[in-house]
Amino acid sequence: MKYMTAKEAAEKWGISERRVQVLCEQSRIENVARFGKIWAIPKDAKKPLDARLKGVKSNREDVN
Repeated sequence: MKYMTAKEAAEKWGISERRVQVLCEQSRIENVARFGKIWAIPKDAKKPLDARLKGVKSNREDVN
């Protein structure tokens, strides 16, 4: 299996490297492994949905 770093995943998914690290810490990315301070993320891993935005979309539609 081929892996990518948190920095590579961040560039691929369009989010910050820190956000990728948090997703790894929360086990939100499947088959992730940690080697010392480095996260190894499978190259074929899919970006998890952002659970922080639950219900926010409906509030944003009302703002002009």
